[in-house]
Formats: sequence, structure tokens, C-alpha cells
Amino acid sequence: MFSQQTNSSKALLVRKTLQCLIVLASALSISACAIPRLQFPGVYKVDIQQGNIITQEMIDQLRPGMTKRQVIFVMGTPLVRDPFDQDRWDYIYSYQPGGGIRGQEGVTMFFENDLLTHFTGDFKPTEESTAEAASSAPAASNS
Repeated sequence: MFSQQTNSSKALLVRKTLQCLIVLASALSISACAIPRLQFPGVYKVDIQQGNIITQEMIDQLRPGMTKRQVIFVMGTPLVRDPFDQDRWDYIYSYQPGGGIRGQEGVTMFFENDLLTHFTGDFKPTEESTAEAASSAPAASNS
């Protein structure tokens, strides 16, 4: 009788211990989800660049009336060409420094009869390039 009582008390003790371990493991795993982000010292995070790099110098070289080939020479191949509208090209560039906030820039080119009519987006031509284009236009038409 004594051995039967000790076996049942041992089984009860094992069951209680197992239940405590399960509760403890569950609590630890749930609390791990609440940690915002672990920051390990010395871990290098890669900068992520995607798309076409767009610079102000490239935008300043664009002029209305440029052909599609000239635009490709200045800007590179567009990231997105609309399959339903061949006269619209989108240049998009996104950059995320290692672990930082992602930034995005874009320019949309519009063509008519394979000639650049205008563009819109995050970049605008500088005042000097606009004045230079206006002063060179009459000279080019006189020749």
C-alpha cells in the first residue's frame, strides 16, 4: 500500500512539474513576440538599392523633343514600361540604408510620336538648365 501511494504521489509530482514547464515555456514564447527588435552589436546591415539611380544632373540634361533613344542614353532603360501605353516610361529608385527607413524617388516620362513631351515626378529641372535650354532653342532653329 505504501509503494502504491508513493507511485501516485510521484506521478502527481511529475504531472505538476510538466504543467509548470509547459506554462513557463508558453509564457516565454509569447513574451518573445513582444520584443520589438533585437539589436545585436557589431552586426552589419546591408544597404538596399533598387531601380534606376536618378540624379539632378540627369534631369537637367532632358529637353522636350528628345527621342526615346536619347532619353535612354541620359537616364538608362526605364524600370517600368506600361504595356498598354508605350508613350509612358517610369523611372523609380528606392534606397533603404541598413536597418533604416526606405526612401523612394520617381520620374515619369511622357512621349508623343517617339519624342519627349514632358516629365513629372520628384525631380524638377533647375533654373539654369531651363534658361540654357531656352537660350539655345532659338540658335538651333536659325541654323
